[in-house]
Amino acid sequence: MAEPKSKIIGYTTGVFDMFHIGHLNILRRAKEQCDYLIVGVSTDELVLHDKKKLPIIPFEERCEIVKAIRYVDEVIPQFDKNKFGAWEKLHFDKMFVGSDWQGTPQWLGFEKQFSAVNVEIVYLSHTDGISSSMLREKVNK
Repeated sequence: MAEPKSKIIGYTTGVFDMFHIGHLNILRRAKEQCDYLIVGVSTDELVLHDKKKLPIIPFEERCEIVKAIRYVDEVIPQFDKNKFGAWEKLHFDKMFVGSDWQGTPQWLGFEKQFSAVNVEIVYLSHTDGISSSMLREKVNK
């Protein structure tokens, strides 16, 4: 008798500030390729450090919004960008990221690092015409 196929765990991260259709598309596409989807939501401190600005929606509220999405099975805080550290804790099988990162030196490095532990990096297409930065610009006008 064949062994039952084990559950595929997926992982993705984001700020998810001013939640929009692009965020929903990424989460939907990720969930289509795994059985259990873990989403790391960037803390306000991480966003301030990386982008030199605070999110409009506070961290706790962004987590609650993402938790309410039916494609998401678990939400965790993302305190840093150590993707391999996240894998050591979560043991995911697939990591999902926007296609705008494909081919960048950082993600080529991640591909090499994660291939050693049989984690597939899946690049998901970006939803054109929408981003939190674009929304922020509209709000500021």
